[in-house]
Amino acid sequence: MAASKLEYIWLDGYKPTQTLRSKTKIIHDFSGKLEDCPEWSFDGSSTQQAEGNSSDCLLKPVAIFPDPSRKDAFLVMTEVLNADGTPHESNGRATIEDETDEFWFGFEQEYFLWDHETDKPLGFPDGGYPAPQGPYYCGVGAHAAFGREIVEEHLDICLEAGLNVEGINAEVAAGQWEFQIFAKGAQSAGDQIWVARYLIQRTAEAYGVGVNWHPKPLGNLDWNGSGMHANFSNELIRTAGSKETIEKVCEAFRPVVDEHIAVYGADNDQRLTGDHETASINEFSYGVSDRGASIRIPVYMVSHGWSGYLEDRRPASNGDPYKIAARIIKTVKTVKA
Repeated sequence: MAASKLEYIWLDGYKPTQTLRSKTKIIHDFSGKLEDCPEWSFDGSSTQQAEGNSSDCLLKPVAIFPDPSRKDAFLVMTEVLNADGTPHESNGRATIEDETDEFWFGFEQEYFLWDHETDKPLGFPDGGYPAPQGPYYCGVGAHAAFGREIVEEHLDICLEAGLNVEGINAEVAAGQWEFQIFAKGAQSAGDQIWVARYLIQRTAEAYGVGVNWHPKPLGNLDWNGSGMHANFSNELIRTAGSKETIEKVCEAFRPVVDEHIAVYGADNDQRLTGDHETASINEFSYGVSDRGASIRIPVYMVSHGWSGYLEDRRPASNGDPYKIAARIIKTVKTVKA
């Protein structure tokens, strides 16, 4: 019988930032369909999700993709359940109060490729620093782009897996990169971001390179941090047709700033300083084409009769896309046309 390798992927219970875990299940004569992926269990006491005297947690498959890097293999994104089948407290996907595809999300995932020997980003010399920011954003050449072979391999794998990657680019700091994923439906967007994160970590692993998701891994130095800007829309935003409606949506975010920041990623205060293309974590603002605002109103929206999408620039690179989307949906749903 033909054997298939199913890589079950899940989020552990580490705080304040969860990390990815995975293990392989062998199934003979597998159909390749999500409905034929069985639930599985794991030792939650080893992932900070259970006590040793009652350690079983369940993995519920929620999305499946072919795994281009392995023969006869699939990537199975799962969510964690308690032994009784209820969502585990670490399960961010279960916080999404919308199972339709009315809400569309485009996440811009930034990250650093990290040299474990120097404990600095790729491109940073041991014992010093590269040239200041300037040539690295969308840069070309050995003086500006570091780790391109890893990034290109990751892009190819993601596309072959069927992830809706819409682009990649080198970012503002040396060794910093970004990929963008768009999906209709918050759950699908979150699933794809997590699988893409898994794939970049696995790809970099083969090169002996790490991936650093911290929003400000270089501390207070004059280097940009990493975010995960969340572009979002629903039917109201896509068809608003008026400046007043869009400003009404933006204003709905003002009284719930703390609720958003609470799920936008740990240590985000180190990144949201008001410098390096960020708004201050202590303020809320929005504006057309304003990359220093909390929410940017794209010029696309203005040129399309005030209909389109908005960009929340506050989420950090280490934020959980499930929780971020869930909070944005909850806020936007308070706005009536």
